[in-house]
Amino acid sequence: MKWVTRKKAMVDRIACPWLIKRFIDKEAEFIFVPEEDVFKIVEKEGAIPFDVKGAELNHYYENGVEYVSFDAIIKKYGLKDPALLELAKIVRGADAHNPKEVPEESKGLKAAALGFREIASDDYENMKLQFPLYDALYRYCQIKVAYTQPK
Repeated sequence: MKWVTRKKAMVDRIACPWLIKRFIDKEAEFIFVPEEDVFKIVEKEGAIPFDVKGAELNHYYENGVEYVSFDAIIKKYGLKDPALLELAKIVRGADAHNPKEVPEESKGLKAAALGFREIASDDYENMKLQFPLYDALYRYCQIKVAYTQPK
């Protein structure tokens, strides 16, 4: 399956491909284009758009809280993994325009994402560089959730 979003990815547009590859579609292909070309690619390639205005899988609001595209994908695909839901809080805190809650890890994720975007030659290298970061954050969230759940 092909997925398309805006180029020059930072937090959400790298977190979403990680989520898709790890939990939804291991064979997913990603296309990064200028914002004005996203829906042209949807028409031409049959790609699923994400993190772009007009897409189902985009930022949304519920009860005054802004959720990011990472959350929209979790919701649409019915993912219930507690560690993944914990990771979503970190991604949301790093990517939402005016987050209600900012976990301490969110600031570090945002800083790392900006750094990776600047040193990567393109969005594909950026994904390659950042996926291990998300693997590590996911493992961290698994440990955190296991530690905080009642025994």
